Amino acid sequence: RFIPLGGLEEVGKNMSAIEYGNDILVIDMGLMFPNEDMPGIDYVIPDINYLVENKDKIRGVIITHGHLDHTGAIPYLYDKLGSPQIYSAPLTVGLIKKRLEEFGLENRVKLATITPGEDVLQLGVFKVETFRLNHNIPDNMGLAITTPEGILVYATDWKFDHTPADGRPTDFSKLAVLGGQGVLALFSDSTNAQKPGHTISEKEVEDVLFKLVENARGRVIIATFSTLISRIQQILNVARKMNRKVAFSGRSMIANVEIASSLKALIISADIMIDVGDINKFPDNRVLIVCTGSQGEERSALTRIAAGEHRQIKVKKGDTVILSSSPIPGNERSVNDVMDNLFREGARVIYQKLMDVHTSGHAYQEDLKLMIGLIKPKFFIPIHGERHKLMVHAQIAEDVGIPEENILVSDNGQIIEFVDGRGSVTNKRVPASYVMVDGLGVGDVGNIVLRDRKAMAADGIFVVIVTVNHETGQIVTSPDIISRGFIYMRENENLVHKARAEVKRLFAKHAADRKARGDWALIKTKLREDLGKFLYRETERRPMVIPVIIEV
Repeated sequence: RFIPLGGLEEVGKNMSAIEYGNDILVIDMGLMFPNEDMPGIDYVIPDINYLVENKDKIRGVIITHGHLDHTGAIPYLYDKLGSPQIYSAPLTVGLIKKRLEEFGLENRVKLATITPGEDVLQLGVFKVETFRLNHNIPDNMGLAITTPEGILVYATDWKFDHTPADGRPTDFSKLAVLGGQGVLALFSDSTNAQKPGHTISEKEVEDVLFKLVENARGRVIIATFSTLISRIQQILNVARKMNRKVAFSGRSMIANVEIASSLKALIISADIMIDVGDINKFPDNRVLIVCTGSQGEERSALTRIAAGEHRQIKVKKGDTVILSSSPIPGNERSVNDVMDNLFREGARVIYQKLMDVHTSGHAYQEDLKLMIGLIKPKFFIPIHGERHKLMVHAQIAEDVGIPEENILVSDNGQIIEFVDGRGSVTNKRVPASYVMVDGLGVGDVGNIVLRDRKAMAADGIFVVIVTVNHETGQIVTSPDIISRGFIYMRENENLVHKARAEVKRLFAKHAADRKARGDWALIKTKLREDLGKFLYRETERRPMVIPVIIEV
């Protein structure tokens, strides 16, 4: 049984389970960043209720690579799963350890390092072989899982790149061998299923970056994801060729560079490295700065630079700023604001729409077809993407010869079963709702809380405080009113006066009702409803109305 817990209706929070009898293998434990309609939420993580109920069956967890959408939920979920062994490649383990340190969990999580293409794991009934797959981070790996029902090939987050930054292309020979063995099912990345052709090679991006740096007369500032280790390597290669000193800025950038370099996943020439505080000691045309903030994240290095709030880096005319990434949906406004600020300061700003300064880490259509052709699976399951991307990928599979009935598209929580060589999307489901992380709270914010937050964000809040005599039930003083985000009370004294009168009238009406007399909860409910109608008549706005009754 294949149980998708995340990643099949979104890009992010990737997590799946494969179950056979009394054994469960878990793949990835990722998070997702919140949508715009999730105010105040930090992250979204998978719902693991099914795994918690069956944690005694878990034989191990395999993490395919080091990006947060595959590792970020480990600190929140690990203990609930019964503390299973986690297996991954060296760089991924290093990045996981660093994140665990932020939570004080570095000594509580059992991590084992494996080498893609070499180590074979026996986890219960599952024999797991790993193989190299290119992505935009080193040590990415695919899985070949031998089960009693057949071989499952799991390929999330991959592309074919014959000239990758780390010089280690996908293990095509292993893919061909698997195809010859007979694969029951292929699970494959759908992120770029709508894009024709082949994914641009990292080498092409490096060539573009080289030309930009070569032609830059002043400083060069390049913003990218701190986990794009391959891109950082390309930038270092360019800097070395152009005899520029390199400074890193951004806490996560510095941490990840230290981890990657210590594991030889990032090759750095010590003679080109300088501290960001020393950039003014060198001519502008010999300085290159690598920083976080390519998504316009609040308080990231580039955002602070653009706003003039960075302590060491001040943008000036002649600087070239390169955003070596593409905006994640929902981040476009933040990215545009950062670019506007940079332009105002006189910088030349280069981004993906102008030049190929970024390439995706996910396969385009022709590579997706090639993967299917090499693996030759009996069944095909598109993963990693929203529903429309999964369906486009399904059509690609059908176009290259997979029978329609052998293409299985499911939703998060919807179980796919393989029995005696037959596969099907079942009507069986496990919980797979969004679990939201807000500060220290995990799962304590649900749809009702989000609804309230959106209501307050849309029309504000209107609090009415009514003080009543405990014995008589009569109002003692004029009701107090507090408004936030609804009206500015000093400029709307007439409305406030009318609202007070309306509260008195409504309270007297409901307090006189025999059914409600003395039942303050019922009276507050009626006040909320009727006062809400009154405010809408007066303003055509619907603030959140909160009546408070105090007995004295």
